[in-house]
Amino acid sequence: MSNFQDEVPPPLYVPPPSEAPPKEVISLTWSAPPRWLGLGWRDLTANPGVSLFYGLAFWGMAVLLGVVFRTQTEYTMMMASGCLLLGPFLAMGLYEVSRRRELGLPADFARSMTCWRSHLRSMGLLVGVLIVLELLWGRASLVVIAVFFNAGLPSSIGAAQAVFNPDNWEFVLVYTLVGGAFAALVFAISVVSIPMILDHDTDAITAAIGSIEVVVTHPGVMLLWGALITALVTVALLLPWAVGLLLMGPLLGHATWHAYRGSVRWL
Repeated sequence: MSNFQDEVPPPLYVPPPSEAPPKEVISLTWSAPPRWLGLGWRDLTANPGVSLFYGLAFWGMAVLLGVVFRTQTEYTMMMASGCLLLGPFLAMGLYEVSRRRELGLPADFARSMTCWRSHLRSMGLLVGVLIVLELLWGRASLVVIAVFFNAGLPSSIGAAQAVFNPDNWEFVLVYTLVGGAFAALVFAISVVSIPMILDHDTDAITAAIGSIEVVVTHPGVMLLWGALITALVTVALLLPWAVGLLLMGPLLGHATWHAYRGSVRWL
């Protein structure tokens, strides 16, 4: 009995200090998102050839995804996962172009295509997390559909009719809330994390936490930034054959680099 009472409890675990360099979130104003777009436009016009290549890549993915959605709906989630896997690596190429221009260096197409190679581990983990979230998002969407529709939504036409039918307002509300929650989480994790990995070779966890910190510190400004991205992408997709992505894809890519540089300062 006495031996039991004399036992010393184990010391509390203290995690080791982070190896990431110190940083701080810069105070943002409501004029920041339009300014980021303006700086992104300057990068695009200064490097039209490289930017157009990435615009073609984003446009090609959108067209392919649209074709699959209209003809083979059951493969849409697989194609979306593939685009989500490839998209961040393409976007990193645009960030590299903007980074080099900021340093006064000429654009280098080859370097923009391979800049991810030295950050493959961090990028792989971050993209893996985003894909898992996207799969969970898809599963949650199927659950919502199953709750409201016994027979499911077998085609894109059925989905459109369900969304625009005023009798299904409860479905639209729940579907929007579920989708909005996942979209907000993905946006918070990724809004500046990939540029951070490129710029300071941070690990995926540090980059994701830093990105979330930016959003939590300035929720209003970042909500405006997310709304601008959504609106511009929607307009681009509504044009015939989504040709607006040829311009909007690289513009938002360059602007995202400036969103990172305008919101995070390394000490």
